[in-house]
Amino acid sequence: MNHRRAIIVCLVAIFPAVVTTQGRGGRPAATDETTALRPARVFDGDALHDGWAVRVKGDRIDAVGPAASIAADGAKAIDLAGATLLPGLVEGHSHVLLHPYNETTWNDQVAHESLALRVARATNHLRSTLMAGFTTVRDLGTEGAGYADVGLKEAVDKGIVPGPRMLVSTRAIVATGSYGPKGYASE
Repeated sequence: MNHRRAIIVCLVAIFPAVVTTQGRGGRPAATDETTALRPARVFDGDALHDGWAVRVKGDRIDAVGPAASIAADGAKAIDLAGATLLPGLVEGHSHVLLHPYNETTWNDQVAHESLALRVARATNHLRSTLMAGFTTVRDLGTEGAGYADVGLKEAVDKGIVPGPRMLVSTRAIVATGSYGPKGYASE
């Protein structure tokens, strides 16, 4: 639970800065604004480091290391006492256009839910995924939603929908008869 809280603290701290620097088309505007994030510790993907800080210039991480070594004159400082910052997580196999099968079966989602409903749900899934600390998702097939993943990726890229960077594959390629929906007569 503490790691989840730390991720949310990090994203909540950074997200308003990104939103307020949105340029034309929702893209982050070019800016030289520097922010120093000062958590209790930083996890670099390998080890936990007490007393480290993260310097962000514009919308990019510029430096990470011992707090004294990354100080920047004129930087806006954000204290994150007690928090742990970590790199954004990567989800390697997602289907943002589906929701849990204990809510609705795969067959019913694919055969009976409208594309508009599935895309609306997906926008919520993308926001929740980002707020859980995932900064990249690899979405592996739209499960009958055509190229909707490409549109969602574009909406995220343009800042219309908050979400992680998306690597999309569009329509799945499967062997005939090996994949659902099941129980329907073939034509």
